[in-house]
Amino acid sequence: MRLRLSSDLNLEEPFGAAWDETFQTRIHETDAFYNEIGPAELSADQRAIQRQAYAGMLWSKQFYHYVVKDWLDGDPAQPPPPPERSRNRTWTHFYANHILSMPDAWEYPWFAAWDLCFQSVVIARLDPRFAKNQLLILAREWYMSPAGAVPAYEWAFDDVNPPLHAWAALRIFEIEKEISGGDGDLDFLADIFRYCMIYFAWWTNRKDADGNDLFSGGFLGLDNISVIDRSHLKDLENRIGRSLELHQADGTSWMGLFSLNLMEIAIKLSGRGQPEYARMANKFLQHFVFIADAINALEHRTDSEVSLWNENDGFYYDVLKINSGGTPNEYVQLQLRSLVGIIALFPVLMLNLTTIEKGAANELQERIDWFVSKHPELFNQATTRNAPDGDQHLLTFVKPDRLKRILARVFDESEFLSPHGIRSVSRAHYNPPYSISIYGEQLTEQYEPAESSVGLFGGNSNWRGPIWFPINFLFIDTLRHYHAFLGDDFTIEYPTGSGEHKHLGEIAVELSRRLVSIFEKRDGKRPVFGGNTVFQQDPYWQDLVLFYEYFHGDNGAGIGASHQTGWTGLVTELMRASG
Repeated sequence: MRLRLSSDLNLEEPFGAAWDETFQTRIHETDAFYNEIGPAELSADQRAIQRQAYAGMLWSKQFYHYVVKDWLDGDPAQPPPPPERSRNRTWTHFYANHILSMPDAWEYPWFAAWDLCFQSVVIARLDPRFAKNQLLILAREWYMSPAGAVPAYEWAFDDVNPPLHAWAALRIFEIEKEISGGDGDLDFLADIFRYCMIYFAWWTNRKDADGNDLFSGGFLGLDNISVIDRSHLKDLENRIGRSLELHQADGTSWMGLFSLNLMEIAIKLSGRGQPEYARMANKFLQHFVFIADAINALEHRTDSEVSLWNENDGFYYDVLKINSGGTPNEYVQLQLRSLVGIIALFPVLMLNLTTIEKGAANELQERIDWFVSKHPELFNQATTRNAPDGDQHLLTFVKPDRLKRILARVFDESEFLSPHGIRSVSRAHYNPPYSISIYGEQLTEQYEPAESSVGLFGGNSNWRGPIWFPINFLFIDTLRHYHAFLGDDFTIEYPTGSGEHKHLGEIAVELSRRLVSIFEKRDGKRPVFGGNTVFQQDPYWQDLVLFYEYFHGDNGAGIGASHQTGWTGLVTELMRASG
C-alpha cells in the first residue's frame, strides 16, 4: 500500500490539519485492509498479532546484490583478496540483483531457500505477485546451478535445503485462487513445474548414492537434529576407519513429497488440453511409488535390511550404512525419535479421478492400471483406496494402521506433544539420553528444549527439542490431507493416554491453536516472552510481539533470532486454520 500525499499539503507545517487528515485516511485504509485479510472471528489481540506478523514480513524485504565472481576476484583497484576467500567458488555464474524476502533483516539479512518458500506462502495474502516471483527468482538460470541445484543460502550455496518449491507454489496458487477467484494462475504453475523438473533431476542424480531411492542431503536445514553431524560424515569416518553413508528418513520423505507435489501440479495443468501433463503426472506417481517402497523396504527387495521403518517402535529412523571393507555392509538404525521420522508422514495426496478433466483422467487411470498390473507389490503399499472399485486413492508412505502407531507417539505429551506444538526431538530422550556406539565411537544426544549445548552443524540453531513453526505447519497440513480421505470416523486418542478420541481435522485445529497461543496474552502474559519481565509487564512493550526463530519445547518462550524470523510468520495462516 503506497502513501499518497495531497498536492495542497503545506510542507512548512508538517503537523497541520491536512497532514493529520491524510494520515487518518491511510490508517483507516490499512485497518480495512488487514480486517479483510483476517478471519472475522479473530479477537482484538489475535488481530494485533496477525498485523505485526505481516508488518514484519514486509519490513524484511531487502535489496540483495551479490555477484559471486566479482566477490571472489575483488576490487581491481585494491589488493587481491586473501587466498582463503573461496566461499561459493563453484557458483561463479550466480548474479543476484533483486528484492528478496529475508528471514530476519537484522540477524539473517540474506535469502535461504526453504525459509523463502514458507515466507512466500505468508506474503501471498498480501501480494501474490511478489510471492510467486520469489520462487521463480531462485529457480532462474542466474541463481540455479547449471546442474540444477537451487542455492541454499549465502554462506554455502552447495548445502542442500528441503525441495519445497513445488509445495510452496501449490499453496500460493490456492491462496491466490481464494483471493481472486477463477481458475488460478496456471501459467505460474507451468513455469515453476519446468524449473522443478530440473531440480528434481538434480536430487535424483546427486542425492541417491546407491540408486535405491533412499536419499541423503546432509543436515537439510535441521541443524543439530541428529546424533551425528549429518553434513560432515567424513569426520566420523576418519575416527572409526570405515566409510559411511547415511540413508535419511527426512531426505527420502522430502523427495516423496516433491514427487507428489509435481504430480499434483501436472494434474492441474493437464486440464488445459495438454495430454503430456497427464503423462508427467504418471511419471511422478511412479517415482513416488518406488520411494515409498524403498523407505518401507518390503520383503521382495534384496536390500531389505536397509529398512528405515522400525516395526517394534512404530517409527521411522535414519540408517547408517557402514562399509567394513571386504565383509558385508552393516546397516545401523539411529533410533533417535525426532522430526526425521515424523516427516515421513508429509508425502500424502488424495487423488480423486472424478475431479480431473475427463480426457486427462482417462489417460491417467489407464496408466495407473497398467502400472498396477505390472507392479502390484509396489502400488498396494503406497496407496489406500476408498473402495475396491472407488475413484479416490490416498497416496502415502503409511497405511492407516501404521499412521495410528506413529501418531500415538507424536501425540504423547511425554514425547513430542507440548502445550505449544510438536517438539523437534522426543522428550523421552531427556532422561536417559539416546546413546549409540559405532566402532568404539560413543555418540549421545539429549532432549534440549531450548539452546543446544553442543556445537554440531548449526551450533545454537537448535533442533534438539524446541518447537519450529515450518515443520509444525507442514504436519498440520498433512493431518488435513489424511482427514479429507479418512473422514470423521478415523479417530486418534489425543493426547495419548487421555482416553479422548478426535478425528484428524479436529486435531489439526487444536494444534493450530497451541501454536497461536505462543503469542496470545493469557492472564496478562504471553508465553513468547518467557521470563522477560520488561516485555511481560511494561505497558509500552507487552503488546509488541516478537516472532522468534524457534520456541522452548516446554513453555513456548521465544529463542534464537527475534526480529521477524520469516517462517514464524506462518502464525498468520495458522490463525485461519484454528477455526
